[in-house]
Amino acid sequence: MLTKVSSVANYGLKAVEIEVEVNVAEKGFPSFGIVGIASKSGEELKERVKTAIINTDIDFRPMKVTVNLAPADLPKDGSGYDLPIAVGILSSMGELDMTREKAYFYGELSLDGTLRHTRGVFLLAVLAKEQGIKNIFVPRLCANEASVVEGVSVYPVDSLKSLILHLRGAKKIVPLETVIVEEVLSDIRPEFDFGEILGQETAKRALEIAASGGHNIFMMGPPGSGKTMLSRATAGILPDLSERESLEVTKIFSITGNIPAGGSLIRLRPFRCPHHTTSLVGLIGGGSIPHPGEVSMAHRGVLFLDEFPEFGRNSLEALRQPLEDGSVNISRSAGSISFPAQFMLVAAANPCPCGFLGDIKKECHCSVHQIMNYQKKLSGPIMDRIDLHLNVPAVDINKLMLDSTDGIMSEKSKNIKLRVIQAREVQRKRFDKVIDIHCNADMKNVHLKEFAKLTTDANLLLKQAVNKFNLSARTYFRLIKVSRTIADLAGSLNIGDSHVAEALQYRVRNE
Repeated sequence: MLTKVSSVANYGLKAVEIEVEVNVAEKGFPSFGIVGIASKSGEELKERVKTAIINTDIDFRPMKVTVNLAPADLPKDGSGYDLPIAVGILSSMGELDMTREKAYFYGELSLDGTLRHTRGVFLLAVLAKEQGIKNIFVPRLCANEASVVEGVSVYPVDSLKSLILHLRGAKKIVPLETVIVEEVLSDIRPEFDFGEILGQETAKRALEIAASGGHNIFMMGPPGSGKTMLSRATAGILPDLSERESLEVTKIFSITGNIPAGGSLIRLRPFRCPHHTTSLVGLIGGGSIPHPGEVSMAHRGVLFLDEFPEFGRNSLEALRQPLEDGSVNISRSAGSISFPAQFMLVAAANPCPCGFLGDIKKECHCSVHQIMNYQKKLSGPIMDRIDLHLNVPAVDINKLMLDSTDGIMSEKSKNIKLRVIQAREVQRKRFDKVIDIHCNADMKNVHLKEFAKLTTDANLLLKQAVNKFNLSARTYFRLIKVSRTIADLAGSLNIGDSHVAEALQYRVRNE
């Protein structure tokens, strides 16, 4: 008997409908074959499905089982096909009646028949809404991901046995109530607060500018100067995710399996901190069946690359496209996939291998050759794409030993965040009718004449700086963007010489 069950395959950041065709024949040599999926995945899948059915007290008698995941030419990966295949087998055996309204089945089975957390459920729900599918059956552990999609009834399935009882009408599974997105996107306290960081006021100001305009920033300083803590606190001063941004980020986290069991929409801006040993594919994305890398996981958030020069040269050079275009394009024989990668890069490095070059208290023990080799790891094209360059010196011990009775504590993140939000709101209104521009850093060079007008004095100062420091054309335009952000924080309509002067101090010191 032939049965057809609907499910999905995830490719890139889209779910594509597939048809699970299951044929069970009593005649013929007993076997279990799956086509339309990678051989290794198919072998593992067969054992899980067969054992789960047996442990659900169903008599899995010897028979010839043939499964086809159509279309066969679409790359398929993952374990979400366990449930639709099991349902198809049970229907072909006469255990279930599938002559009902079309629905999507998706989920990984354990050997005891329970359903495990499975990645990609949010994308499944989005596709169901687009295709007009009213019912989807997914593991309970990840059903909340789909509950924010309106117009789709999400049935949280605990086990294959409970699904059988539901489909037989013996014991119904109650669908989840639709969750209103606005209710999920509540305010959350940041993990790190600028108020906890003593000193480094210049660095905090630079990070406020970077957060306000979405600019990339590079910090260089000795070990223990606070670069890592400053970077982690930066995520807390960024504006809260909008509904649209939250849906974008949730798609990426869902397809990579990074939404925890019971989780729903991603509410916090991502903060990704990959180790410098991360591979090129792990950082940028790719693979035989392309998947997002760390740059896409940091979409709409912060990508912190500590020990920046220690990353592989190929990985650093591969950052050029996402830094410039805000996306990663991966081409394979089956087609091309584009992953979003609009992140704020925060990079940190020591001035030399030992970390104490130029430190007034500790002596550097590196040779000139070692220092040159270390600093040469960061190519000009990469550094040119970073808007703010900052020296972060060691903190004075007197600031670390402030007496609580008369010491002045640092400004808290919530106060800085208010200024960042205000500056971002100015930019939102400015770019309201321009597509794909959310902040000053997203501006193309063609937009600068209209949205970043300089006063006569500011233009003269910038021209003098370009000639004196021999700045590149890319650096010139990025300086204007940073100056525009500084002017927004100051509430100025046009860019003045004081705004350009501050932007220059975050740039030319390392030129």
